[in-house]
Amino acid sequence: MSITQQYLLDTYRAQQHGEPAPPAPGAHDRQVVREWRDYRLFRAVLAERPARGRLRHLLGGRLRPRH
Repeated sequence: MSITQQYLLDTYRAQQHGEPAPPAPGAHDRQVVREWRDYRLFRAVLAERPARGRLRHLLGGRLRPRH
């Protein structure tokens, strides 16, 4: 069963029981990604690591041409 079919089934069941319809698949994806990013930055601060620019700094050292 696909996620769309499951959503339609859940919506039908909710309607039959007079309950509110469930949120559509993907409706909260942006919020989840934002919260994950904020949590990752928070954990970096707690661990006393730079919260931003870590990947760029790491790659910058490896991508510089060597003479």
